[in-house]
Amino acid sequence: RGHIALHAETAADIMVEDPVSIREDASIHDAIVLLTNKGISAAPVIDAAGRPVGVISRSDVIVHDRSRLDWPYENGIGRTPRVAEEDSMRVSDLMTPAVFSVSPTTSARKVVKDLLGLNVHRLFVVDKGVLVGVITPLDILRHMRD
Repeated sequence: RGHIALHAETAADIMVEDPVSIREDASIHDAIVLLTNKGISAAPVIDAAGRPVGVISRSDVIVHDRSRLDWPYENGIGRTPRVAEEDSMRVSDLMTPAVFSVSPTTSARKVVKDLLGLNVHRLFVVDKGVLVGVITPLDILRHMRD
């Protein structure tokens, strides 16, 4: 019987290069469009120099949008919700400011341990402070062979 093994040595072997990212000064609307059009659940947030400063997720946007809805009631009967005001918030206002990252030379074994130990859905690969890749559990599975 064969054993399934990870066929990768380093984070660079596993990562998806040049991940879709969004600038910290982008609007929340821009984030919604990006996440929807790319069909992704989250994106790294970068500063002007390309350094990762956080993560924006669909969950962040949904929670934010729910808090902006005005649910008027009339005689106990709910009406259609409406947006309270135009949203001027930026991605930096909503993002999770934690960035879990590894370097391109981090061992594949440590990447797996970090994903599990940190209980996260993605690790960012950072080289000299600049975002160069992303690794998700699905990327790990793509490198499993028997």
